[in-house]
Amino acid sequence: MAANAALEKFLHTHKLARPATYQKRLALFAQALAFPASEALTLAKSRLALTRARQLRVLQAQLDDYREQIEKLFAQHPDHELFGSLPGAGPKLAPRLLAELGDNRQQFASAQALQCYAGTAPVRYQSGPVHKVRLRGPCDKVLRATVYLWADCSRHSCPWAQTYYQTLRKRGKTHACALRCLGQRWLKILWKMWQTRTCYDAELHQKNQLRHG
Repeated sequence: MAANAALEKFLHTHKLARPATYQKRLALFAQALAFPASEALTLAKSRLALTRARQLRVLQAQLDDYREQIEKLFAQHPDHELFGSLPGAGPKLAPRLLAELGDNRQQFASAQALQCYAGTAPVRYQSGPVHKVRLRGPCDKVLRATVYLWADCSRHSCPWAQTYYQTLRKRGKTHACALRCLGQRWLKILWKMWQTRTCYDAELHQKNQLRHG
């Protein structure tokens, strides 16, 4: 019982106590000693495990330092409030979006230009009676990945984003396709905010949606 309690405490402490994998993890822990190795191999692997743990702690300290500097620079930027107001962006994705767009408002003449640059705008081509749509290849891959993550996070804090996503899923779109479509919409909003230097206004956006049906 004491061993099981310790293992359960370990799972809860490290936030690994998920219902879907909880019992499976406990079962694996119970079988951990089913195939014991030699004492020499155990000692060697124990040292390796401790070495890896120390390396991870050093790496985590460096990552924390990076995060602190990013948050500091982001807070000092003139567009901090603009990008910080984006639903779902949070302290990690908002600085990434700002870094990718920069502060040169002349770089993207239209929302479509930004969408093509970010890779959310699909490529359409036609050859005779054949008409197809495919994922855009040449684009800023970092921005595309950032917008994808942002679109997914926005669903949990923005009602219209979740409704739009669910509507596309019901139409047969895949999860990835629905998020790209949602990201396409978000970029149109973000481009307008960026050009007018205004923060996101949920009430204003809802009024615009109602106005356009």
